[in-house]
Amino acid sequence: MTKKVVNLHRVVIRFAGDSGDGMQLTGDRFTSETAGLGNDLSTLPDFPAEIRAPAGTVPGVSAFQLAFADHDITTPGDVPNVLVAMNPAALKANIADLPRGADLIVNTDEFTKRNLEKVGYKANPLEDGSLEPYNVHAVALTSQTVEALKDFDLSKKEAERAKNMYALGLLSWLYSRGAEGTREFLKSKFASKPEILAANLAAFEAGWSFGETTESFSVQYEVAPAPLPAGTYRNISGNPALAFGLIAASKRSGLPLFLGSYPITPASDILHELAKNHRFGVLTFQAEDEIAGVGSAIGAAYGGALAVTTTSGPGIALKSEAIGLAVSLELPLVVVDVQRGGPSTGLPTKTEQSDLLQAMFGRNGESPVPIVAPQSPSDCFYAAMEAARIAIEYRTPVFLLSDGYLANGSEPWLVPDVDSLPTIDPDFATGPNHVDEDGAESFWPYLRDPETLARPWAIPGTKGLEHRIGGLEKADGTGSISYDPENHDRMVRLRQAKVDAIADTIPGLEVDDPTGDARVLVLGWGSTYGPIGAAVEVTRRSGVKVAQAHLRYLNPFPRNLGDVLNAYERVLVPEMNLGQLSMLLRARFLVDIQGVNQVRGMPFKSTELGAAITAAVEDLSNETE
Repeated sequence: MTKKVVNLHRVVIRFAGDSGDGMQLTGDRFTSETAGLGNDLSTLPDFPAEIRAPAGTVPGVSAFQLAFADHDITTPGDVPNVLVAMNPAALKANIADLPRGADLIVNTDEFTKRNLEKVGYKANPLEDGSLEPYNVHAVALTSQTVEALKDFDLSKKEAERAKNMYALGLLSWLYSRGAEGTREFLKSKFASKPEILAANLAAFEAGWSFGETTESFSVQYEVAPAPLPAGTYRNISGNPALAFGLIAASKRSGLPLFLGSYPITPASDILHELAKNHRFGVLTFQAEDEIAGVGSAIGAAYGGALAVTTTSGPGIALKSEAIGLAVSLELPLVVVDVQRGGPSTGLPTKTEQSDLLQAMFGRNGESPVPIVAPQSPSDCFYAAMEAARIAIEYRTPVFLLSDGYLANGSEPWLVPDVDSLPTIDPDFATGPNHVDEDGAESFWPYLRDPETLARPWAIPGTKGLEHRIGGLEKADGTGSISYDPENHDRMVRLRQAKVDAIADTIPGLEVDDPTGDARVLVLGWGSTYGPIGAAVEVTRRSGVKVAQAHLRYLNPFPRNLGDVLNAYERVLVPEMNLGQLSMLLRARFLVDIQGVNQVRGMPFKSTELGAAITAAVEDLSNETE
């Protein structure tokens, strides 16, 4: 059957079903095929917070949203154009986000009386008229999958598990996605299970054929490739990108990479990815707890490795004393915090930006630590390299603040030429660095570089460079234990000055202000980059003048930040917390920051940020009048 083909500029699809329905796999495969076609894209996986939430309930719904386009995009979209609902719970959990006129593909087989009652539907929404605002496509996905697999030696339950591949085949046809990549993926995944492989391939082909032949879908859609710079691309999510950035930093510094970590959502994938890459000189240690993880990393740093520990907010709380030790020892250490909803266990599979103040101040005593925050999934690669550079060159622990949205979201990544990446010089101490009064040469472990204020990094076992380490205060220069009040004051100030000096090697804050006369600045950090950029673009198209800037370095701030803030009459700071960066900016620069805050466990929507920007501009105009 020949069907009309409609060209679209952008599509947002959300797959939703029970946590056992394979929605993450379905979304991932659709994303991979989309990336292969050259579309720009952004994804947002949404996992249940409970490991085994009751089947068929709203808390057990797993979703995957993907936006893809023929132009540059930065977010997975606010609302879906298409919702695939595999059961009543998926419909109940997501229908409020679906705009009028959107396509709704529903698996009718799951809309039984029991399943409807389980989520509080008194009547079947497919029959009571409540779904009239949408283009409803009622498809018996489960039974059609079972029928397609009737000739296979599978139980009914085993056949039903392939319904996600049936749905993937249907959507792949509907949006003109490729099929070969999915076929190759299935062949690899089920190579040792030929019957399961054949069944999944058959289910995928059946879904594709259903789209081609059914009258339920009279139109097929195409989205042209986006104009991207030439090069080799791959689809990547934040955690693997961060792992690759650490490996690249290891290679560009000539240091072995050591990860001491305890598994925790949503940071565990970094451990998993690095564990696959021993061939690059990576050593991973899955510790028995968070404290052992950071302790082993400090030991590796002392031994001359690029040392890393990964965790989320609860783990940072446990590691805090050891991080303070690393501050005192002045050893390179990258501390990765993939932030999630809190406090306590909080929302372990949801995103938040609420660990900024914890990273800044969550240790006893004066213990300053640099903080770097990536802005997108692919930027996690470069942020990891930069965190490693700072740690190595300044001999200090460095916080790398990612979050659940970046960790699990994905986008196309232009794979860099390794030789184009900056080198990092460990500059190990090789001999004595001090001449005593009697003319004898000796090694002073706390004799500082005049520019960076970093102390020497001496590999244990190097002849003549023996020195004492530990958490007790050190004497300036010699590194001997010191209880002298004046020395302690001097060492505290030196450690702070060392962190402050990092500002000399980071770029100034860049401001995007096309007209040059905007009165309102929107300033973000971390994963708010995408939603802020989309919101600013929309408001500018409507005639609103607004400037935008994004902070990568949160400690120390760029040297020109104060001048930038004072150049605008109003500064909006969107954050997925209750105003932590706003607090720091007010205290440091005495600027009246206007926070835009939410802690829902989900990224900002560009529409809500656009409304806040427009309101701020209008409010400022009314004040002037």
